[in-house]
Amino acid sequence: MSFNQNDLNELASRYTEAWNSKLPENVANCHVASSCITINRGEPSVGHSGLTEMAAGFHSDVPDLVLQNDGTRAAGSHVVFMWTFTGHHAETGNPLNVSGWEEWELDDDMKVTSSLGWFDAEEYDRQVAG
Repeated sequence: MSFNQNDLNELASRYTEAWNSKLPENVANCHVASSCITINRGEPSVGHSGLTEMAAGFHSDVPDLVLQNDGTRAAGSHVVFMWTFTGHHAETGNPLNVSGWEEWELDDDMKVTSSLGWFDAEEYDRQVAG
């Protein structure tokens, strides 16, 4: 199934709002119950409990995290959601400005069925360390 750009922009806005709500379950609710996300080829976070735990981890590490929607692109049900997040690392207090993207597979109801997330982990670590 293909989605029009307005629908994709609305989905990206909802997803951004979910992250910015600081409620990890809101992030998980953008996914189907069996969805998973794999970040930088790491271990997948699976199902709503795994997705909620993953989002909670980011919120714990960056309690003032603000996600910005940098755009979406689609090819059928495959969507790329580009983002930047800013905030301060919880332990070091150092400012963070990290960009990346997620590659989503969507179902007919525009829920994420799987996601591959990508960001420059070395740059993140450098910013955390200051």
